[in-house]
Amino acid sequence: MKILFAIQGTGNGHLSRARDIYPELAKYGEVDVLISGIQADVAVPFPVKYKMYGMSFIFGKKGGVDIWDTAKKLKLLKLIKDINELPVEKYDLVINDFEPVSAWACKRKGKPCISLSHQCAVLHPNAPKPAAADVMGKLVLERYAPVTDAYGFHFKAFGEQIYTPVIRQEIRDLTPTNNGHYTVYLPAYSDETIVKHLSHFSEVKWQVFSKHNKQPFVSGNVSVNKIDNEAFVASMASGAGVLCGAGFEGPAEAMYLGKKVLVIPMLTQYEQQCNAAGAAAMGATVIPTLAEASYPVIKDWLQNGKAIHVNYPDQTASIIAQIIKKYAPAISTSRKATAEAVASL
Repeated sequence: MKILFAIQGTGNGHLSRARDIYPELAKYGEVDVLISGIQADVAVPFPVKYKMYGMSFIFGKKGGVDIWDTAKKLKLLKLIKDINELPVEKYDLVINDFEPVSAWACKRKGKPCISLSHQCAVLHPNAPKPAAADVMGKLVLERYAPVTDAYGFHFKAFGEQIYTPVIRQEIRDLTPTNNGHYTVYLPAYSDETIVKHLSHFSEVKWQVFSKHNKQPFVSGNVSVNKIDNEAFVASMASGAGVLCGAGFEGPAEAMYLGKKVLVIPMLTQYEQQCNAAGAAAMGATVIPTLAEASYPVIKDWLQNGKAIHVNYPDQTASIIAQIIKKYAPAISTSRKATAEAVASL
């Protein structure tokens, strides 16, 4: 069986999850990997056949997506060319983690495309939603990477084909401790903004991992480090809590490790607003933005916040097996029909 595993390269969560999904897919056939996007900081331990520019949302420094920079860096003609030229038809199975090039290539060529992502779970009718509706944001999430079938991950398994998070093995292997510091990952804020606000809480040691600064530095009680997966994981496992954006994998891993969790959803980003609602339902604290107005909530979280304890079972192998079981008969039938057609020539 030939499998195309297409992964979104904006942010780090998709690639982190792929580290555990790829070996399971490889049990069933030859796997080619496609990664598109320009905003990831995490390397993958497997070969990548297609590295594409894709369509990325560019993180800003004021709490949201930089719309102007996103528009400037959109290479529409290249995106169309990549969609037209990607040979999805030569694969028996296309597994897609919110990746637009392969999704639209499959749609254009009438090829089934199976989503294995968090985003499809966000769109589920039972998924937590923010109080304020965002019609345009929901539309973008629905149209960004169209698929024919979906298997999703969320903080809770609240519907058919919706599962709890994939917790990568390196997180499962950790023994959490509490050295009292707090781990911070807020890629939509500048280092200056983060240091300015966290310095207000001088009794706390903050370990910040920055997307914007490659030179580590210390400012009072705030240390700012470049993105490094091993260092970030070690900091998170040994800290008292995690302050992060309202992504999915980061908060889920912090909950699995039994940490206090404070999330700040990116402004005007529908998926993160939905994630914040889901995290709040799990016991996380949510603030709308990193600003002085949020100081009382941050202080209360530091002093009175409760650690979240969840047991997310390792279901990756069974989910992949379920997908293969569902689609393998169709693949065999297709191959047989093709062979018969060739034989009749």
